[in-house]
Amino acid sequence: MYFEDYDRSSRSEHSGEDVFSKPIRAGKRTYFFDVKTTKGNDYYLTITESKRRVDKDGRFSYEKHKIFLYKEDFEKFTEGLEEVVKFIKERIPVTEARPTDFTNVNFDDLNKDE
Repeated sequence: MYFEDYDRSSRSEHSGEDVFSKPIRAGKRTYFFDVKTTKGNDYYLTITESKRRVDKDGRFSYEKHKIFLYKEDFEKFTEGLEEVVKFIKERIPVTEARPTDFTNVNFDDLNKDE
């Protein structure tokens, strides 16, 4: 999502403002890739992992972890991430999960008296 109405000249007044955001839903987690501005009119990236939790009182809360990545580190970060992902995929390839512990159930039998 681009923030098209974002005025480039007002960046210094709004340091940390979102310029672009990309949420990625992955199971119980959501990852947010957010482009923000610095006081020096530059961009940086925040990567946030958000996981929904149920509190003791039954209310929902979100546990968040965030990293800040500046453009001078993009190349090294990307190289490291690609190397680690390649290592994992080579050692344990991604396979489609298939349920294996199902039993055959005849729904007509569920209401029979024993």
